[in-house]
Amino acid sequence: MSQLWKRPYFSGLIFLLAAGISIGWLVFSDRGQGSGTIDQSTQQQDEGRAEKDEKGEKKRDQFAADRDDVVLDGARAMGYLKDICKIGPRISGTDGMKKQQEVLKKHFEHLGGKVEMQTFSAKQKSQRQPIEMANMIVSWHPERERRVVLCSHYDTRPIADQEADRRKWQEPFLSANDGGSGVALLMELAHQMKDLKTQVGVDFVFFDGEEYIFDPEPEHDKYFFGSEHFAREYTRARAPARASARDGQGQGQGRGQGKSPHYIASVLLDMIGGKNPRFPIEQNSWFYSAALVEQLWRIAATQGCDAFKVQEGPRVNDDHIALNEARIPCVDIIDFDYPHWHRLSDLPENCSGDSMNQVARVLTAWLKQIK
Repeated sequence: MSQLWKRPYFSGLIFLLAAGISIGWLVFSDRGQGSGTIDQSTQQQDEGRAEKDEKGEKKRDQFAADRDDVVLDGARAMGYLKDICKIGPRISGTDGMKKQQEVLKKHFEHLGGKVEMQTFSAKQKSQRQPIEMANMIVSWHPERERRVVLCSHYDTRPIADQEADRRKWQEPFLSANDGGSGVALLMELAHQMKDLKTQVGVDFVFFDGEEYIFDPEPEHDKYFFGSEHFAREYTRARAPARASARDGQGQGQGRGQGKSPHYIASVLLDMIGGKNPRFPIEQNSWFYSAALVEQLWRIAATQGCDAFKVQEGPRVNDDHIALNEARIPCVDIIDFDYPHWHRLSDLPENCSGDSMNQVARVLTAWLKQIK
């Protein structure tokens, strides 16, 4: 993803949200919820993370294990993350991506998901030839028209462009957290989907071409091929249903019946697996989908998921922009302070099952509530 550093002023709104969540949190628990302002020094945050010892993480693991609403097996999720990284880089259009797609298709179909590949061709500005890309859509309860999306990109960046030594940019880059952790979490969550009591259909969507960047200079190469294609296809498919609704002729049908689904909300997972994560409120999410932000961060407070911070976060250009502009409310859960972002050190050993556990608890509680 790319980031816009010019940020609008919305601290007052975040303060009101924090106050509301804090009041609600006091009703549910005596466990404290952090508050405050964004620390502008990334270096200080990174150093603070490094100082946290493993005992704190083990305590959180135990706290999670003691809760009856926890559905994620953190160790198994980490196993999936390691398996994905063993494939090597998963760059769009490469054998590594094809191997990952084969692994994921087999995994989700074995657990009862309906897998669809949404193929398309894309050409990067810096490359001579277009390549074939594919979004993967895994549907649960495909007969239901009202649906939600849990999504993540599953391609990896061709270059580790945050390495200070430019000679290292071309070395094999596994991108465990950025491109792997969202995939691993959804692989684990798939074990629960057949029995999870929901009133809506659920689609896991894996976007291709988010990180297909060879020239990282601003306005040079293009981001977000997969999410933009998905949004265009959804808008095109929904046009007849929206026209029928305006004419009073009723709704469409579910994905499994050859009609367009109606997506009522979505959550984007991006860099959610790093150790000691921080998930402040990303500004574009608040601008487009403030009500959904409130739902998710309130659930996080009642679940005791302290990685979710009721604080102003950065403004990030990410896959959620295309979905929001296609009238699918979408919130980006992202730890943009992850110290290994676009570096060769973005490896499974710098990720944590506990981090994915927190996000999974919020998602499963939300899926059971949404109608």
